Amino acid sequence: MSHPAPNMEITHRLVFSTAGRIHLVEQGSGPLVLLVHGFPESWYSWRHQLPALAAAGYRAVALDVRGYGRSSKPQDVAAYRMLDLVADNVAVVHALGEQTAVIVGHDWGATIAANSALLRPDVFRAVGLLSVPYAPRGGPRPSEIFARMGGQEEFYVSYFQEPGRAEAEIEPDVRGWLAGFYAALSADTMPPADAPDPHFASPGATLRDRFPSGRLPAWLSEDDLDVYAAEFERTGMSGALNRYRNMDRDWEDLAGFDGAPITQPSLFIGGALDASTTWMADAIRAYPATLPGLVSSHLLDGCGHWIQQERRQEVNEILTGWLAGLPA
Repeated sequence: MSHPAPNMEITHRLVFSTAGRIHLVEQGSGPLVLLVHGFPESWYSWRHQLPALAAAGYRAVALDVRGYGRSSKPQDVAAYRMLDLVADNVAVVHALGEQTAVIVGHDWGATIAANSALLRPDVFRAVGLLSVPYAPRGGPRPSEIFARMGGQEEFYVSYFQEPGRAEAEIEPDVRGWLAGFYAALSADTMPPADAPDPHFASPGATLRDRFPSGRLPAWLSEDDLDVYAAEFERTGMSGALNRYRNMDRDWEDLAGFDGAPITQPSLFIGGALDASTTWMADAIRAYPATLPGLVSSHLLDGCGHWIQQERRQEVNEILTGWLAGLPA
């Protein structure tokens, strides 16, 4: 039996950042590609991309965002502001002995990746966005926008605002809640279009009341679910949820970047059945102005939100093709 070359093995390490430490997983050698996960996930969300990028000649690094997994979890809610998450990504690049990197993010990670490219173009030479389109800072205060969504129902972002409230729903049964949340946003298990929208809660109800149950999406095995659940059972949910609790703070912090485009070479991949792409269709249409360096944009038919896991092969092919065409 042959063994992979040493640089193809997965390596776990902790590096220092302003949060304290950031846990990352590394595979391969070559130009650095930094992979940033979303909510409620971990570095493990990139398990299918790490070997594919390594095989294509890249140093693939997936991190646990602060508040998740083995990374530090500051107590202060304000420690999860976008400026600090960008600083973490810069710290990771430098801790790995590099000056520049390509950054790719999914869900909240896409927004973190976009802001990393926007704020530190000296470090991040290209940016790939999965599921959540780039929308420049602007408009009214985010909390005011979310409060108006849904009428009598409560949008999940608003639901997440009060510290402790969503934790009280999720933490008694982390595994069950995650299974329902992942299923609600997956193409093969999401509720039908005429069912109550799982992104909203009825007055006095919980989000979970609208999640499907009884079947995991095809991309998620029981063992995969165990990995995610074990991390959140150990860490709790506050670090992850605190990202949502900084949206108004980010809006204030980034006032100087109102309407700013990202000019580096960029990539977008979305799922055609994902609310993130349908709700933000205007943001995608605005790409000629907001992402003038856009190389390609892809909407995958029949795909939900967990795109790099639902469509691992297709996403890997798009990613490696895009990376191969970037300026050295």
